[in-house]
Formats: sequence, structure tokens, C-alpha cells
Amino acid sequence: MTWWQAIIFGLVQGITEFLPVSSSGHLVLTEKLMGIQHQDLLAFYSLLHVGTLIAVFVVMRREIAAILKNIFGKMTWLLLVSTIPAVLFAVLGKDLIDKAFGGRTLGIEFVFTGIILLAALMVKEGTKTIDEISWLDALIAGIGQAIAILPAVSRSGTVLAALLFRKVKREDAIRFAFLMSIPAILGSFLLDMLDLFQGKSTLTTDQTLPIVIGIAAAGLSGYAVMRLMIKKLTRTGIAICGGYVAILGILILMDQNIFHIVFK
Repeated sequence: MTWWQAIIFGLVQGITEFLPVSSSGHLVLTEKLMGIQHQDLLAFYSLLHVGTLIAVFVVMRREIAAILKNIFGKMTWLLLVSTIPAVLFAVLGKDLIDKAFGGRTLGIEFVFTGIILLAALMVKEGTKTIDEISWLDALIAGIGQAIAILPAVSRSGTVLAALLFRKVKREDAIRFAFLMSIPAILGSFLLDMLDLFQGKSTLTTDQTLPIVIGIAAAGLSGYAVMRLMIKKLTRTGIAICGGYVAILGILILMDQNIFHIVFK
């Protein structure tokens, strides 16, 4: 992998990790377009999450500091409840997840994300703040996050949609989704590092510079997108994201079943 390929992957990761369009789905699609085998990129994808995780810590530093000051407070328990479904799905559905990352279901998953986002717009925006989120709200958001382990189902999209359905204010829903991403990204990183140590994926010393460049690109672009989402992701923005992934999914399905240009 070259440094310019690392920049592309890093930008794709950073931009799409927090926008409701699916980062893993776009990474799989990008590797198909670039003709790179997925098994060579598993560890690299995991390291890219370091960049986006740093971005979360920077943007959400006040919220994180408040949680640490009251570590056994309500927010900690809400985040714990929201993480449980994803952990269960990751453990029990490992074979399904591995097959999904082959790209065969990519189109369907993108279309599903689009439908979820567009459906969320049909619900009148609620008034519930992040401090008023209940354990049931967190659990439902967690189920959405669990489904989003599939590559082209957007984690931020399903969580955001779930919280909007639960009448949480848009900005507060986005902030809680960002907080939920911390244990999700960290857990995924630790599991991938375990695979690396067990020899299931590989990295070589000559990839050090591309890796560092990719992480930096993911972190900087992730930070910019997070700031943009909090301030600018209106209902129109959600509609655009939903329409985009739905159309992308349809195009992928057409290619998979008719044209066979990218998915041969």
C-alpha cells in the first residue's frame, strides 16, 4: 500500500465514520475500486480507528470529562447499556459478519441505511435532551449500533435514527451517538489487534509511514466532520445522506447483478 492510497483510505474513514453513510461500507467499496484485497487491510482499518477515536476525544472532551468526574453516574450506565447489543452480535454473529465484509451484501446494506434515515425524517423532531435519555432509549440505540456492525449499515445513521424515533433532539442525538462510538470503536480496535497478534492479519515495517499518514488523515477529517455534523446536520442534511446511500446501494446492486464492473 502506497502513501497516497493510505491518504485515500484515511479520508474515507474519517469522513464517513461520523456522517450517517457507513465508513466500513465505503472502505470495502474503496478497496474494490482500487483492486486491493481485503485481508491485507484488516489491521490497517483498525489502526485508522485510532485517528477517528482521537477526533472523538477532542470534540467531546467536555462530555468525556464530565463522565470521568462521575464515573458511576447515569451517562456511564447508559453507554454500558447501549454497548451490550453490539457485543452480543459481534460474538454470536461473527461468521455472518465475516461473510458480509466480502462485499456481497453491500448494496442491500446501503439501501437499508438510506431507508432508515429517510424514515426517521417522517417523525416530528422531539425535545428530549441528552440528560433526559432513558435506559430504553440507550438500549434501542444500541440495537441500531449492533446492526451497523454489518459493513454498509451506518453506525451513526442507525443510532441517530433510533434516537430521533425516540424523540431526542437532533443535536443531542448526534452528541450521544458520538459518545456511543467510543466503546464501539475501542472494542473493535482491541479485537482487531488480537487478530493481529494471533497472526490472522499482518502488518510489515515498510507500511509504517503509510499507516501514520492514514491515521492522521482519518483523525483530521473525522474532527472536521464531527464539528460540521453538530452544527450543520439538519433534516435536509440527513435527507441528502439517506438519498445518497440509497442510490449508491441501488447502483452497487445493479453492478453486482448486471454490469459486473467493480464487483466481478
